[in-house]
Amino acid sequence: MPILPPNAIDFISRSLEQTTRLGARLGELAQPGDVIALSGELGAGKTAFAAGFGPGFGALEAVSSPTFVFAHEHRRSADRVRLYHIDCYRLDGALDADSIGLSDMLAGEAVLLIEWPERILPLLPAERLWITLAAVDDEPTRRQITFQASGARSEALLEQFRRRAFGG
Repeated sequence: MPILPPNAIDFISRSLEQTTRLGARLGELAQPGDVIALSGELGAGKTAFAAGFGPGFGALEAVSSPTFVFAHEHRRSADRVRLYHIDCYRLDGALDADSIGLSDMLAGEAVLLIEWPERILPLLPAERLWITLAAVDDEPTRRQITFQASGARSEALLEQFRRRAFGG
């Protein structure tokens, strides 16, 4: 019996660079409508993962933490698809999420990369890729990264990612 279900991957990243590269691999595969939820404590590596996701996606601007503006919109030159990088750390539920236009972002033809998604969990679609990052105690740069897909598109995205990142 497998330890993880087929819609999940568990991986130990050994460095900040490796976490960033994993983000880039996933960004290369993202399509309009994808919702990527990045969960983890402060310093777990969410922003490092997002910093790699942006270039993989083809963002024209660097992806950095949007904590003080809640959301950054990123363009790419290949097409009109947008990437919204959202930080929900300072949001306090549905009313705050509405004030930043979350429902419009979810309804549009964009990719959403959401840090601190648990703060707006009831507003998120069931179809999503949930990524949990956690520090591994014995080394400061090691991170346990768990990917959990919910829904057909997210499961397909996870399988593409598994092949691209791990060759399997």
